[in-house]
Amino acid sequence: MVNERTPEPSGSRTRSVVCSRCGATADSLPLTWTCSVENGTRLYFCENCARDHIRSIESRLDSAWW
Repeated sequence: MVNERTPEPSGSRTRSVVCSRCGATADSLPLTWTCSVENGTRLYFCENCARDHIRSIESRLDSAWW
């Protein structure tokens, strides 16, 4: 179902997060980062990458297309 919430991996709040696009890192998940689930995998995008590709994200295109 489209509105089903994907469970977070265990311990995800305590480890660093890496942007799937540019490789930027953060100690914890910042509120300004975007999360996407593609092919069952949770991907995170930093604020800059999310801003640069917001139209593609809103159109639900896989990150491989942008």
